[in-house]
Formats: sequence, structure tokens, C-alpha cells
Amino acid sequence: MRLKNIEFPSDLKRVPVEELQAIADELRDYIIDTLATHPGHLASSLGAVELAVALHYVFDTPDDKLVWDVGHQAYAHKILTGRREAFHTIRTYGGISGFPKMSESAYDAFGTGHSSTSISAALGMATASKLQGNTKRSHIAVIGDGALSGGEAFEALNNVGDSKANVLVVLNDNGISIDKAVGGLNSYLTRITSSRRYNRLKEQVWRRLDGSAGGRRHDHSLGFFQRLTSTAKTAALGGSNLFESLGIRYFGPMDGHDLPGLVEMLGRLKELEGPKLLHIVTTKGKGLRQAELNPVVYHAPGKFDIRTGDQVPSGNADTPPKYQEVFGRTIIELAVQNPAIVGITPAMATGCSLNLMMERMPERVFDVGIAEQHAVTFAAGLAAGGMLPFCNIYSSFAQRSYDQIVHDVALQRLPVVLCLDRAGLVGDDGPTHHGLFDLAALRPVPNLTICAPMDERELRNMMYSAQLPGGGPWVIRYPRGCSEHTEWQTPFEALEVGKGRCLREGCGDVAIVTIGTVGNDALKVASADVYDMRFLKPLDTGLLDRIAERGYRRIVTVEDGVRKGGFGEAVVDYLAEHHPEEAGKVKILAIGDEFVTHGPVSQLKHDCGIDLDAMRKAVTTND
Repeated sequence: MRLKNIEFPSDLKRVPVEELQAIADELRDYIIDTLATHPGHLASSLGAVELAVALHYVFDTPDDKLVWDVGHQAYAHKILTGRREAFHTIRTYGGISGFPKMSESAYDAFGTGHSSTSISAALGMATASKLQGNTKRSHIAVIGDGALSGGEAFEALNNVGDSKANVLVVLNDNGISIDKAVGGLNSYLTRITSSRRYNRLKEQVWRRLDGSAGGRRHDHSLGFFQRLTSTAKTAALGGSNLFESLGIRYFGPMDGHDLPGLVEMLGRLKELEGPKLLHIVTTKGKGLRQAELNPVVYHAPGKFDIRTGDQVPSGNADTPPKYQEVFGRTIIELAVQNPAIVGITPAMATGCSLNLMMERMPERVFDVGIAEQHAVTFAAGLAAGGMLPFCNIYSSFAQRSYDQIVHDVALQRLPVVLCLDRAGLVGDDGPTHHGLFDLAALRPVPNLTICAPMDERELRNMMYSAQLPGGGPWVIRYPRGCSEHTEWQTPFEALEVGKGRCLREGCGDVAIVTIGTVGNDALKVASADVYDMRFLKPLDTGLLDRIAERGYRRIVTVEDGVRKGGFGEAVVDYLAEHHPEEAGKVKILAIGDEFVTHGPVSQLKHDCGIDLDAMRKAVTTND
């Protein structure tokens, strides 16, 4: 076993080139063996094993700066950079992060988790190195074809080409984002990789240079090759190369699993100054047949049988459907009744269950790629044109579209229904993916109706209410997973906007006031009255008046979002103005002023002080 002798890239550099593939094979097996019982992002990392080996073999990390976009594909990188023994703890409470994290390792040059940031970060580092007089350091951004569709990636490419900075962009093209990659850029890359004419011309160029068909050549200039292949691309593709038009020298496409070829090409590019892009083609899920055949499912498959690759079933037949499935099935019901309804997703069709509507009415669902800003303004345009869009974005990713929500939707009072999936604590994906800021961020925005269901039936009714005439812009936020309720497909009920409800009264001298799914835990505190506000905006001031007038000894607010500017502070603000004697009785249970680590949701709720034990303590003590 060669891998056991590799702790850091310095060990890897002592391995002869001809033995590197054996290291890569062991790495791939190690990832498969570990993730079979310790779930993580599987398919992406399997496809980037050879790339990780080649990058650390050629470049002098951590002095050379290597940035992995998103980080789904960085598991081999983690194993090669001092974390092999800890790899089995990935995404577990107290273990290593599932994403690159600067505080975890010097080899993680930049923390990632959201897409399309790598080129911007690498350019910033390259500019810093230049300003500090270090002209020898390399800066590498590894980005997938899905992440390249994100707006920030385009902005960065535009800047990189003009900057002349020493940046290498490695485009890892596998045709898959999380779902299948979409859009004009994907079609463009497909034309490059599938053009027989271009690839035939490329091979002819190499032969003219006395090089091999694989592109391995030592004595001829890469610049000469690039100029000749640029001419070939223009002739074969009917126009100039996109990247070269931006001032970025383009090389490829080449086989991303040809490890010796990668080492040679990266070695030559390391010596070539200025901005350049290496386009490699890989297979997502490489080495595990089920993952290669179904990379969408095996992006993060959970536990699987290491012998067969088949997923290990979780749960049982009585487990209620996830909120995501309830959303997907409910929007179909509503769309059948209301022809104005359309669905929008920024590359998360399967994750949010809009794939169900895609199958039923494909002409009314739009996957816009990894482009949350565009998704929201696209939804606003649809609404301005007379449609009723349900725009589904994961809460953490919706942060990117804040300006569009404010300026393009709320300001114009357009009837966009923004469904914030994965709100609250999401568990093993950690701080880059927790949806903790939506309530506090959106609460100050005029014209928005903001609500959170306590269970799946409430989600259905909120979706139904949001599409009724005159609704204006709505925000519905709900968590990952499911609640304890199995009966959810009840007849639709129109909810009065801004009206909460009393779930239980007459049980004690303390009131628990909640929003969202935390209300289910509140009902387990037997000695407290419980109120579900349903809406953050407009806030049910009538219900708050009723709570204030009952003269409780204590009022406990609970939310799965940040405290600063959130639901609890909204309650205190109202009471301070209208019932000042009651405002001092409020105890807010919410997320504190810190980022929350990764781990099981139950553990994180305990750590953050918003679990059932915290509620019971708040009810029974006077501190």
C-alpha cells in the first residue's frame, strides 16, 4: 500500500511519475471505503482524484495557492494534505469539515462551500503576491463546469483576463453540477469537447510538433501550441474561443484521468506566466459504477454497500415525506389549478423536488444554473409579465440574491413566491450551508410577507395562500428533512396573512412563542402555554397583545435563526413599545453571534440553546 506512506505533498513528490496512478487508485478506493459508512460528497471527489494528485505533485503547496471551488471535489486533496487518518471523521461533529477550511489546514488556501468563488479568490491572492514582490508563486483555481455558470465566475474571468495576473484556472468539466448542467455555457463546452473537427485538428497540430496524440511534448513552446490550437478551435467551432476573447490562454480539452498527461501539462503551465485556463474532461463518480451511471443520486448518496455500491435504505415506510417532497408535490397540485404558476431553481431541481414538476410539466419549470441573483430577477420578470413564479433557493444560497429580493421583487411589489429550502440548522454541511440569516436579513425589507410552517400541512397552506390573488411577494422558509407528522395531504386552507395561533393555553405561567418547526418541540414542554406566530412579517400584534394581557411570569421566544434582528427581537420591539412592562419578561432562545459548526442537528440545537432541554430550562428557572 503506497498511500499509507503519503502524509503530505512532500511525500508524494518522491514518488516516480509512473507510480502516481497506483496512488490515485488507492486514494479512490480509500474514499469509497470511507464514505460507504461515513456519508459525504462522493461522486465529485471520485472524479477529481487524478487532478488532486497531479496538482500537489507539480505545485509547491501550500506556498503555491490552490483554491477548490465549492469543495465537493476536494476529498483527495484533504487526504493528501495531512488528514488521511482523520478522514473518517469528515462532516461528523468534532471532525474535519466537508469543505476546504482555512483554519483547518494551511493547504486549504481559501474556505469554500458556495460555488463560483475560486477564480475571484485566486486572483485576489495573485494580486497580493505581486504587491508583496513575490512573482514566483502560482495561484490555481479549480472550478467545475456547473460552478463556472455562476455570475461571480464570469465577473472574475473578465477581471483575470485584463489583470495579466499569474493565475491558472483548471476547468473540471464533467457535464454535471448537482443535477445535469444546463445553459449556454454548458452547450459551448460540449461543442468543444465533442467537436470531431476540432479534436482532429488538435491531434494534427501535436503531430506537426512531433508530439504524441496525448499532448506530451517537451521541446516545443506551449505558446506556439496555444496559437495553433486557437486557430484550430476558431475553424472548428465557427468563432473565437470564449476564454481567449477575455485574454485568458486556453489549453485543452484533455483527459482529466490521464495522470501522466496532467503532470506534464501542469508542469509546462506552471512555467507560463499570466492568466491561463486548462480544460479537462472527467467522469463524475469515476471508479464506482453506480456513481458513474447516476451521478445525481451519488453526489451525496448517504451510506452504501461497499460491495455492490447500492444505497443503504434509511428510515422506514412510516417516515413522513420530507418538506422538499411536500413542496414538489404541492406545487404540481397548485399549478394544475393555476396556469400562471411556474417553478424556478438555480441548479437544485432534485434537491428541492422541482424535478417532479419537470417530469409533469417541463415547459413550466426553469433550471437557470448556479445563478441565484439571476433566478430572483428572472422570477421578477416573469411576475411582471403576468406569471406567478415559485422560486426555490436554499436559504444559505439566497444570501447571494439579497439585492435582487430587495430591489427587483419587494420594491416593485411583484408576486414572487420565494421558497427558502434548508432553512435553519442543516447538520453535517456546516456553517457554509446553515440557513440562519434569512429571517433577520429579510425582516427589514418592506412589502414582504415572511412566514415559516410548523409542519408539512402548514407548508401546503402557505404555498396555497401565497398564490391567491393580491398576495404580493412572499417568503416561505422551511427546513431540510421532515417533522413527526405523517398526515400532510389535507385540503388546502387559506391562511389569513399575519395571523398566528394559540396552540395551547392554561398550562402554566410561562408562554413559549415560536415560529417555524421549533414549535413542535415547544408543545412537548407540558408546563407552558404555546403560541405559533406563523408569520414574522406582518407580525400578529393582536396575538402579542393577548399574550401580554395574560400577565405571564415569563415569555420565551424560540427560533432556528440568528438572534440579532430576528424573530425574538421583533417580539421584544413590539412589546417594548406597546407593553413595556412585559418586554422585560422576554427570554430569547436563538442562534448566538457566531458561526455554527457541522454535526447532527440535534447536537447543534443543544449547543445553540434552542432544543427541548433549553426550552424546559427557560420555563422552569428564573435566570
